[in-house]
Amino acid sequence: MAKAVKLKDIADRIGVSTVTVSKALSDQKGVGKELRTRIKQLAQEMGYISPSALKAAQQLRSYNIGVIVSERYFDQTKSFYWLVYQELATRALSKNCFSMLEMVNEADEKNCAVPKLIEGGRVDGIVIIGLMRAEYLKMIRESTSLPVVYLDFYEKGIGNESVVTDNYFGMYQLVNYLCGMGHSKIAYVGTLFSTNSITDRYFGYCKALMENGIEVRRDYVIDDRYTDRGSRLGYHYTLPEDMPTAFACNCDVTALEIIDLLEHKGYRVPEDISVVGFDGYAYGGEEKISLTTYEVDVREMARRAVKILIRKMSGDYTLRGTFVVEGRMVIGETVKKIN
Repeated sequence: MAKAVKLKDIADRIGVSTVTVSKALSDQKGVGKELRTRIKQLAQEMGYISPSALKAAQQLRSYNIGVIVSERYFDQTKSFYWLVYQELATRALSKNCFSMLEMVNEADEKNCAVPKLIEGGRVDGIVIIGLMRAEYLKMIRESTSLPVVYLDFYEKGIGNESVVTDNYFGMYQLVNYLCGMGHSKIAYVGTLFSTNSITDRYFGYCKALMENGIEVRRDYVIDDRYTDRGSRLGYHYTLPEDMPTAFACNCDVTALEIIDLLEHKGYRVPEDISVVGFDGYAYGGEEKISLTTYEVDVREMARRAVKILIRKMSGDYTLRGTFVVEGRMVIGETVKKIN
């Protein structure tokens, strides 16, 4: 799609200020009749659309949004990404758009099979939820000219718009809270570099420890998924010999599994060991203990992703870059203050 024409583009062609162009196009005082006519003619020739007209057109037009997500993110009873998709679909519908979900299995992702949504020409734009293989993302970029928005991840060095939660500062807040509760032996549970989120949350963990004068220990970094395919380890965690007093987990699912594992080994949470999670959603049914966690604002992330994609599908590429949505820390029952 062609890049949206801005007031500055018109102003540069004629050699006047953007203020003059704006006044001419809105029929305000301060611009001569001849110059006003020139500006309006050029704006029409360049295909300029005013923000109000563009917004009205966006509200009237209906788009089909394709949503692509890896099957591995649905490997538990209640997936966080299923909630993300539900919010996205709800937000799209409120904007007179319809969403179509395609889950990509491991073989298709590895072999870079073109998604059926793209092959069939059924959609006007795409949202990809969750990090996928670099080769697969490259294939999508090369297979279609459709506008694409990444949700809950970003890709290094790529210009696609992304919407993410505040992974770094969110985990920083959680670990800083643990330090304030007297903990200095804090482990991080998450396989580094398996996703942007897990790695960025680890750096937030490191910052909090370093600011509190606590050593970042390699033996306190615990994997929770396979590095080659990204699927979860289940309950096969390797705990350190020198047990921490607290575990900072990259997500709530991992946190709940750690709690179950600790209790199986005879530890009590939080009496013996404290645990924090990340995401802030119920895993399934009534939990026996409420997590201290960082609640992701899924609704705002979905709203932002739909807004950006609609603007791109309408030909407006002025919203660019990675957009960080702040969440909030939730104090539950899984952290105990120690001396």
